[in-house]
Amino acid sequence: MVERQTVEIAGRKLSISNLDKVLYPVVGFTKAQIIDYYVRVAPYMLPHLTGRALTMRRWPNGVNEQSFFEKRSPTHRPDWINTVEGPGRSKKKDGSEKKSIEYTVIDEIAGLAWTANLAALELHTPMSLGADADTPTMVVFDLDPGSPATIIDCCQVALEIREVLDALSLEAFPKTSGSKGMQLYLPLNSPHTHDHASSFAHAVAQLLERQMSKLVVSTMTKSVRKGKIFIDWSQNSRHKTTISPYSMRAKDRPTVSTPITWDEVELGASGEPLIFETADVLERVEQYGDLFEPTQTLVQQLPSPK
Repeated sequence: MVERQTVEIAGRKLSISNLDKVLYPVVGFTKAQIIDYYVRVAPYMLPHLTGRALTMRRWPNGVNEQSFFEKRSPTHRPDWINTVEGPGRSKKKDGSEKKSIEYTVIDEIAGLAWTANLAALELHTPMSLGADADTPTMVVFDLDPGSPATIIDCCQVALEIREVLDALSLEAFPKTSGSKGMQLYLPLNSPHTHDHASSFAHAVAQLLERQMSKLVVSTMTKSVRKGKIFIDWSQNSRHKTTISPYSMRAKDRPTVSTPITWDEVELGASGEPLIFETADVLERVEQYGDLFEPTQTLVQQLPSPK
């Protein structure tokens, strides 16, 4: 039996259910705690979600059970949840094919509570805003360690990427993935294409592969990625998404994709643990604010493609 109740969050009435349901069995973390985390982190997370087509990954029966990705905005959403057209295929009312689908846009606190109630533990977003899907607002370097490589190796590679970017007078901002890797985000906030962003990230990845051939790989072939860091430049494609800053991850414990400082990256390269859970992140935002805030406004220009 579904235990449902109506609550008011930031001026919105929201129907929520099964608050005592445990979604992280190893640590007994409940849906109520998930909703509480997202509501409390909302002031820091929302700027990175607002205006972007959201892909939700949902675990209705907990992190040890089956999950599914949901790109198309649920038809049962509240009428105050905004949407935007994005990549995909759907049917029009007349039966003809439409080359887009309707995505959810989360731009207020109650919206985050609504996604949490759906057990959408992970929130993924593209590099562009929904209003201009052809123009990325940032470049991402997604650092994916192939076992036995770890986030320690990711930090070492991240520091090398920073050196390359420094030489071009470009600045990037690091965050953990909340899983085994990390990402660097290079804000653009100026006219660029996805192809330009991808080719730039690819060129940096190839440069690092030449300089650090024992540790870095830029090709997607999984057989060559063992023990190396794959710099996944392809995440800059128009249709790709990455885990959003402050999103939870579906691991044994409620870890979070957490913005970090470059000092922490340096410590991570020396072996300092860089795993943060929801309670850690709430403490961090109280102390540091949003370390990713500059990604919203910093204007940078990539070198012209050759």
